[in-house]
Amino acid sequence: MPTTPEPKLITGNANKPLANAIARRMSMHRGVNVGLVDARVERFNDQEVFVEVYENVRGEDMFIVQSTSNPANDNLMELLIMSDALRRSSAKRITAVIPYFGYARQDRRSKARTPISAKLVANMLVEAGIERILTMDLHATQIQGFFDIPVDNLYAAPIFALDIREHFRDSLDDVMIVSPDVGGVARARELAKRIEAPLAIVDKRREKAGEVAEMTVIGDVTGKKCVIVDDICDTAGTLCKAAQVLLDQGAAEVHAYITHGVLSGPAVERITNSVMKSLVITDTIQPTDPVKAAPNIRIIPTAPILAQAILNIWNGTSVSSLFDTPTLEPIYEGQFGH
Repeated sequence: MPTTPEPKLITGNANKPLANAIARRMSMHRGVNVGLVDARVERFNDQEVFVEVYENVRGEDMFIVQSTSNPANDNLMELLIMSDALRRSSAKRITAVIPYFGYARQDRRSKARTPISAKLVANMLVEAGIERILTMDLHATQIQGFFDIPVDNLYAAPIFALDIREHFRDSLDDVMIVSPDVGGVARARELAKRIEAPLAIVDKRREKAGEVAEMTVIGDVTGKKCVIVDDICDTAGTLCKAAQVLLDQGAAEVHAYITHGVLSGPAVERITNSVMKSLVITDTIQPTDPVKAAPNIRIIPTAPILAQAILNIWNGTSVSSLFDTPTLEPIYEGQFGH
């Protein structure tokens, strides 16, 4: 009888600590060592990406762990070239595990003569031989429809709900979930429903990209512990301003739960100096040293849910079961201590 081959992981340079953490979790679940496939992903002198896989992958179920975060283009090219190398080495199936899917903010034509880059990236991934995508909190869920292959989109909301229950367990009745804009209401409502909390919205008017003109709070936040929920925090300008507006409207304190901590430019400094008591992010994007050192930023691991999702894909069981608290709780046991 042929033995069932184990799932095999390979990673580029985008987020090696996360890839190693996923491999460790999978080893724990499987009871056998699931290591990262030995490969080199390097640059030539002119910054061309070069990939060489040192292990036999013929007939293997391959999972490439690679966020397309900053530097987005380098990490995207690494992903495409790794996939091409595996396809040409006769891998049985190639799944791209993209914890943070870059270019997702360019999901529609917002003005005349602009691209839909998310669709272009989708085409490139499929063309490179990728047969399945596993990602987390896509900026726009309709991006799943840009692919003609299966796309599993995991949500951070169930993990955030567990964390909020733990950290606000003595004052859960005072917690209010806040969407930082009208576009994120569905995401915020999902989390509010999970912890049975009320919902408020910050309505913002932008004059131009990256600049917020005015903000209005819809809902009564007086005396509440406000938790702002969003998928991406880039320069943190909107987030810090929203936190200030909420306090001005009578909120007791402000926290934020953001899936992808892009945190570019002045973001960490802004957050450190802001009125927010805490910002909770996940490690879908590798945190920089300033992010790790920031006193009011906390990082939740995504390796437990990603490892379980990879195993579920590999053995053909449900990925959506990971959205349920009873399934998720044991995976995250002991992760949310004070």
